[in-house]
Amino acid sequence: MQRSNWKRMFFLIYTGQAFSLLGSAAVQFAIIWWLTVQTESAITLTAATIASFLPNLLLGPFAGVWIDRYPRRTVMMAADALVALSSAALGAAFLQPGWPPIWFVFLMLFVRGVGNTFHAPAMQAAIPMLVPPELLAKAGGWGNLIVSISTLLGPALGALLMARLPLAPIMLVDIAGAAFAIVCLLMVTIPEIPPQREKQHLWADLQQGIRAMGDNKPLMAAFFPILAASVLYMPLGALFPLLVRVHYQGGAWHNAVVECVFSGGLLLSSLAMGLWGSMKRRFLMIASAIGALGLAAFAGGILPPEGFWGFAVCCLVMGASGTFFNVPLVAHIQETVAPKQMGKVLSLLTTAMTLATPIGLVLAGPISEAAGVRRWFAGSGLLMAAAGLLCFLTTRRYDKG
Repeated sequence: MQRSNWKRMFFLIYTGQAFSLLGSAAVQFAIIWWLTVQTESAITLTAATIASFLPNLLLGPFAGVWIDRYPRRTVMMAADALVALSSAALGAAFLQPGWPPIWFVFLMLFVRGVGNTFHAPAMQAAIPMLVPPELLAKAGGWGNLIVSISTLLGPALGALLMARLPLAPIMLVDIAGAAFAIVCLLMVTIPEIPPQREKQHLWADLQQGIRAMGDNKPLMAAFFPILAASVLYMPLGALFPLLVRVHYQGGAWHNAVVECVFSGGLLLSSLAMGLWGSMKRRFLMIASAIGALGLAAFAGGILPPEGFWGFAVCCLVMGASGTFFNVPLVAHIQETVAPKQMGKVLSLLTTAMTLATPIGLVLAGPISEAAGVRRWFAGSGLLMAAAGLLCFLTTRRYDKG
């Protein structure tokens, strides 16, 4: 497989996706803020979140089947186009007096979620077709850095646009970003796996993906500790403002500092991965990252009220830890799973991680209300550290020295 110009192809893909993600993040911010102003309802915002990630829960396991059946470049372009169509529909709706109704906004958030469900696994499955195996971790770090910057700047761009423009023209930002991403993809040649002579039934294809995931013993050894850590980790972002307000007696700018420092940790760790790659013992790196994440959350929960800046350091560690376990994990899948099964395995893993969000929120909400948010941080941090230790114990036999 010819990969001599992989860097050009790789950065061309991610340049297009950077603009697409920037536009999508800006529009997503604008939509959520519009819902906040229109309803001032926590239930509405919760329902909007559910509408966004519901497609992953419903379609995620099957998305990988289609990703592996069709050219991955085509799947990515179709996903970008679908998100752009949802923005076009919203833009047209905002031009109508008294529109759009809340249900229509939820429907468009669902459609956007469908596009995202197919896009991320398709891109992750396409990268190993371009990048040499020994450079997958570095490439993952650079890709993660580009995505992180776009995601970080998106809300700021959305807020700036909302201060100057009505909502209808703001939707054009997402359409333009998606169009640019599609043009970049048209300029890229991604080697594809040969199509199967006989198309299997959807369920048979899905079972193949489940078997491929189950046969990957190192992945399965790490899967359940990572899933447990994800259930505990996912609610932390939603609880940051409450911990800052209630325990550290902070205001809006304190919360802004926490969010920026967390994002800074994500960016710095992505840059480090892009420059140096991962450790040779990837599962040790994954386990260490989970452990560091847990200890940082624990420290954030036990620091005294005057220890806000110590908590900011904890947020830096938590932001960095996500990259240090996600990138090596994806690189392991890209290296060890057969190309014809990779989309299925990545989609199944993404669906499992998505499912961790509602489970974690259902657990964290009542416990934080009853025991206090700082106790949730401390308790979940200890459990995450234990999950990191368990990950080390279950995977150390598979690590390369």
